Amino acid sequence: QAQLLESGGGLVQAGGSRRLSCAASGTILGIQSMAWYRQTPGKQRELVAVITPGGNADYHDSVKGRFTISGDAAKNTVSLQMNSLKPEDTAVYICNIERFWYGRPYSHWGQGTQVIVSS
Repeated sequence: QAQLLESGGGLVQAGGSRRLSCAASGTILGIQSMAWYRQTPGKQRELVAVITPGGNADYHDSVKGRFTISGDAAKNTVSLQMNSLKPEDTAVYICNIERFWYGRPYSHWGQGTQVIVSS
C-alpha cells in the first residue's frame, strides 16, 4: 500500500524560509485533496493548508500570506513553501492525502517532519 514520505524539516531562524516535500512511494488513485497538518505537544492536530487536484487551496488563518501549498495529484506529490517563519510555527508537519475509490474514503498519512523555528 502507498506510503507518504516527507522531507525538508529542520532548524530555521525566525523570518527564514523552508520548503517541505511529500511524495508517495506507491500509486494513489482517486485523490480528493492533498494537505499539510501540524501538531505540537498538548495541542490537537491542525490543518495548515489543503489543495485539491483542481488547484483550489485554503490555509489556516495563521499562515495566510506566508505559506504556499502546491501539489500534483497525478504524481502524488505535495509541497509546502514556508516563508517569514515564526517561533509559533514550530511543529511536526504531517502530509495527508485523501482519496475516494469505488465510493469509499481512504486516508494516507506521513510520519511527519519536524520544523523548529528559533529567534
